Amino acid sequence: MLWHLGEMALAMVAGMLLLGPLWELAGTALGVGDTLARPEVAALVMATNMTVGMTVVMRYRAHRWLAVGEMAAAMYVPFLLLLVPFRAGLIDADAMVLGGHLLMIPAMVLVAVRHRHETSAPIRRHPVVVAFGHRWPVGLALLMTVEMWVDPSVLSPWTMLVLPGGYLLIGVARRTLGGRGVLATQLAGLAGWAALTLVAVKAGGRTADWLVAFGWLAHAGWDLAHHRNRRVVPRGYGEFCVVLDVALAAVMVLAILTTDA
Repeated sequence: MLWHLGEMALAMVAGMLLLGPLWELAGTALGVGDTLARPEVAALVMATNMTVGMTVVMRYRAHRWLAVGEMAAAMYVPFLLLLVPFRAGLIDADAMVLGGHLLMIPAMVLVAVRHRHETSAPIRRHPVVVAFGHRWPVGLALLMTVEMWVDPSVLSPWTMLVLPGGYLLIGVARRTLGGRGVLATQLAGLAGWAALTLVAVKAGGRTADWLVAFGWLAHAGWDLAHHRNRRVVPRGYGEFCVVLDVALAAVMVLAILTTDA
């Protein structure tokens, strides 16, 4: 059940990442941006985004519509309950949002416990849907970059230290650095990207921007190698990182080409 709840939590985050920028674009185009920015409206929009992501995953996992509807209620009801004290001036916007999230957790657990022995609904999945389900790391990586395509920018050079650092941390946690030459390879990668980071920081300006974009793109090759050999990180993580690194590099190149130096 914990794995199921964690899976839905990831789906809810994915829903916010994907739909959040679309709400902003729609609000600007329709002239209702100020209305969408109101705390009570923003809270319900956020609940909608989470519900969409959660619904997609639950239906893919063959949950029945009753369970989906109850889980959707677990998204909305906490915020709807707190709208009353918020409108009465008893709590502020931050308390409403935080309280809504805190109340959402036991509500989700309650629904999950209630339907833990439920039989799966008969669902015939389209081959495209099945293929996407098997390639969820790719979809997650693309979702995480949606907002950056709307407003492209170049990441800080220091973010390149995360690239090799993540592999070392996962390797330590999974105890996969003990093979012949594995630790040395990871340390060499850390040294290489650390050197590139320092060069970019020293150079500054447009040169630094290109170095950062190159660093992220080059790391996609590192990800691909680890995706193939499976020696340090899970294969799904390598697949996720390949797509994420290429997408972020492309966003940064777009930002460089469309902005003044």
